[in-house]
Amino acid sequence: MAPAHPATPYIGPATPYIGIDEAGRGCLAGPVVAAAVILPPHADAAALAALLPGLAGLTDSKKLTAARREALAPRIRQHAVAWGLGVVWPRDIERINILQATFHAMWRAVRALRPGHAGRDGSSPYGFDPAVLPPLSGIPLIIDGDKTIPDAVFAGQPPCPARAAPDAAVCPAPAQRAVVGGDALVPAVSAASILAKTFRDRLMTALDRRHPGYGLAVHKGYGTAEHMAAIAERGPCPQHRATFRGVRPDAPQTQGSLL
Repeated sequence: MAPAHPATPYIGPATPYIGIDEAGRGCLAGPVVAAAVILPPHADAAALAALLPGLAGLTDSKKLTAARREALAPRIRQHAVAWGLGVVWPRDIERINILQATFHAMWRAVRALRPGHAGRDGSSPYGFDPAVLPPLSGIPLIIDGDKTIPDAVFAGQPPCPARAAPDAAVCPAPAQRAVVGGDALVPAVSAASILAKTFRDRLMTALDRRHPGYGLAVHKGYGTAEHMAAIAERGPCPQHRATFRGVRPDAPQTQGSLL
């Protein structure tokens, strides 16, 4: 487990925290998508399942079938105290590299947090009112992987150095904790994993209609043999990441590890 930054957040039964995970980091095409989720207070996964039976079975999205992910995603949006999504597209991935793009997608997801359906009337049936949540800088982040979000991202550094980011804003860095395998261990991170994966899969299906012939709806942008053959035959489309090996072999992308 990586050291916490700036201080290890204590997560207790009544402590709100934001679970964060991403999807699409290792793809050759399409955006990287992150999700952020705050769940009702819970001591552990078993306690959460007892409180909300519809969320039983939360785990790493990769361990679930597509049908199971699609069944859980609306339940997460329904029962979450808050949830949000963040997206960074291929041109910015090329400019700042995939690791930095992933950090920006994560912070965008946090800043996009909105109340879950059950809490949109200003109250929660679970005895936890979203209105009493502290400012974002006061809620700890639990991030899947081995890295936390750099201070420069919270400081409003644009995702693309060549232009200003319209949504860039300075925010004090919250407490963070990186948890290796957190998408299978921490319920809100599991929920974020599922929301990021299902949203991105649907997005790649839509992009397949715009850029036919590459099979984006099937492999979702990953470097399968069929995808590589299509790139070799057709050349890359605007959704391909030109700096990634396999898209432009002479300019491989060096990636940092977020597991």
